[in-house]
Order: sequence, then C-alpha cells, then structure tokens
Amino acid sequence: MSSIHDPYAPLRRRDFRFLLAGRFLTTLGSQMLTVAVGWELWLRTSSAFALGLVGLVQVIPVILLSLPAGQVADQYDRKKIVLVTQALLAACSLGLAALSYNQGDLTLVYVCLLGIGVSRAFNEPAQATLLPQTVPPEQFSQAATWNSSSWQLASIVGPALAGIVVGWWGGPALIYILDAGAAMAFLFLVTQIRGRELGLSKKAESLVEAIAALKEGLQFIRRARVILAAITLDMFAVLLGGAVTLLPVYATDILKVGAQGLGIMRAAPSIGALVMIFILAHRPPFKSAGRSLLWAVAGFGAATIIFGVSTNFWLSLAMLFTLGALDNISVVIRGTLMLTQVPDEMRGRTSAVNSIFIGASNELGGFESGVTAALFGPVLAVVGGGIGTIVVVWLVGRIWPEIAALKTLDAPASRERVVAKANELNSAEP
Repeated sequence: MSSIHDPYAPLRRRDFRFLLAGRFLTTLGSQMLTVAVGWELWLRTSSAFALGLVGLVQVIPVILLSLPAGQVADQYDRKKIVLVTQALLAACSLGLAALSYNQGDLTLVYVCLLGIGVSRAFNEPAQATLLPQTVPPEQFSQAATWNSSSWQLASIVGPALAGIVVGWWGGPALIYILDAGAAMAFLFLVTQIRGRELGLSKKAESLVEAIAALKEGLQFIRRARVILAAITLDMFAVLLGGAVTLLPVYATDILKVGAQGLGIMRAAPSIGALVMIFILAHRPPFKSAGRSLLWAVAGFGAATIIFGVSTNFWLSLAMLFTLGALDNISVVIRGTLMLTQVPDEMRGRTSAVNSIFIGASNELGGFESGVTAALFGPVLAVVGGGIGTIVVVWLVGRIWPEIAALKTLDAPASRERVVAKANELNSAEP
C-alpha cells in the first residue's frame, strides 16, 4: 500500500516528466498572454466590456467544437492532434505580437484570440488523454495532483513574469513571442513521449455513427452522477467567481497598485493553490472527498465576496490566496475522478464535456464579469458572483446527494462500478 500512496511515484517516470514540463511551459505562456492581452486592451480602450469580450471570443470555439474534438481524440492519434493544435496556437500568438508592435486593428486581435480558442478546443481533449499514457492506473491520483501542481506553478510564475515584462522590458509584444516559443517547446516534448497505447473507439463511418458516438459520451457523463456534480460545482464556481477577470480594474481604480501589483495579484491564487497541492500530496487520501469538495467551493465563494469589498491590498491578496487554495481542492478531486472513473476509449469525449463545462465557464465567466462590471460596477459584480457560488453549492448538494456521500477517490472498484452502471443505464434507454 505504501507504494500506491507514494506522492513522488509519477515523477520517477520519464514520460510523465516530459508531459509535466510541457504542460508547465504552455501554461506559463498562456498565463503571460492572458495578462498581456488584458493589460493592453485596458490601456487602449479603458473598457471593462473589452476585457469581457476577450473571454467571449475564446469560448465560442470551445462550445461549438469541443464535442467533435473529443470524438476526434477518441478515434485518431492523440499525440498528432496535440502537435497540430500547438502549432496553430504558436501562429496566433505571433499574430498578436505583430499587431501589438504595430498597434494594429483591435478586430484582428480578437481574430487571433478566436484562433487560440479553436486550438484549445481541439487540444484539451487530446492532451487530457496523454496523462494516462504516462503512468499506470494505480498512480492516477498522485499524477493528477502533480499535474495540477505544474499548472499552478506556471500560473504563479506567468503573471509575475508578465508584470515584469510589461512594466520594464518592452510590453506585450514580447510576451506573445514567448508564448509562441512555449507552444513550440511543448510540441517538441510531446514528440519524446513513448507512453503506453490506450484503446481507441471505433471510427465513425457515417453521420449516424458519429452522432451516436457523441451521444454515448454525453450519456456517460450524465449517468456518472458524482462526476457530473463535481464538474457542475467547478463550472459555476468559475463562472460566477470572476474576480480574476476584473483584476486590471482593481489594480488601477480600486487598489491603485499598477502593472506590478496586477502581476502579484494574478499570482496570489496560484500561490495558494500550490501550497494546497503540497498539503494534499503529503496528507492521507480523502476520507470524505465529497463533503470536502462542497465546503471548499463554498469557501471559495466566501473569499470572493471579501475580495470584492476589500480596499486593502494585503487583505485582497490574502483572499486571492485563499480562494486559490480552496479552488485547488476542487481541481484535484475532479481531475482524479476523471482519471479513475472514465474508460480509455471515452477519455476524449468525456474530457471534451469537461472542457465545455470548465473551459467555457472560464471564458463566459470573464464575459459575465465584464458585462456585470460595466453595468453595476466591479464591486457588485464580484460580490454577486461570490454569493451565487455559495447558492450553487447548496443546490448541487440537494440535486446530487451522491456527492456528499462520496468517500475515498481511490477505491479500486470505483471506476468499474461507475462504468458498468453507466453502460447498464445507457443500454436500457430506448
């Protein structure tokens, strides 16, 4: 049993280290790009709506393309899909660099962001299938924790580095070039992964078969109620708790800390999440994972409310740290469930559904926050989102009581039970 709970076991595997390094680099570039785009558009437009529109143009491809992308990931070589999407992402980032350097048309900026959204819509389902190729099933829980750790570390370094570059080293254009370089580095690292082959689903040979395959993935998620509840909690927490989108407004108009302060505030949630990662990695497995998840998301909402009304920089940082730490509990629990309870041949489609729920909520949450802030001001937008998050926790607990009853994430038979039950229910439908 000790080897199963060894938190460092996945790090001893070469393929996993390559994947972790690649994920760190591409997330680093993405986080830097997000800060740069927000800062540049705010300075050029002074419009909260313009900031929200950044999220909207990136979420449209996620909503429209993620399900077909998930089916593609279940039927074709997943590594090749990742390679193509990373190349597209690099091209769009270079386009942003050219537009920034020449103060180009803002419409073209949004076109490049749309291209990045298309890239991510196809990349996420395919990339999600790489992690189970690099570690054995008994290490999925630890791998999910380190995978989140890589993302959070990049989210700490990225915004802080972006603040330095924007403030002292020439502005957003350089950040866009660095993001393109990060995408190409990840592309190279993916080519070095030799992981075990995972099963693919049967290729659809007609439109009817393609629709049936999409329906199969949706049915699995709908019937796996614990997974659906966890995704729903995360989705609404991100959708309603959109404080991060409005950080440029808080940095300039409320807390008055400038670009450097913005970088620090952007890093604070990830610092909290990274601290929580190491706590989770070294503590015993969850004994009441469902209740821990519910309390964590409720605490996330409360921290968002306090941040929204704060006019003290240090209190605001403390709340951002707290909401990041609590949010990461949700990320690890959901990520582990997606690894342990989904069969290999359906990972692309279920990851696509997860991308729509979580990825779309990130971007739609940014759009919602921008619109709400434009109408009612940033404080009411953030506080209202925190209150809404707490309400959603209560509703999810009532609609899916299974989530409160969830105990351990590592029960050996949990996946088999979920898959068997989902298949049984699917086969019973007319």
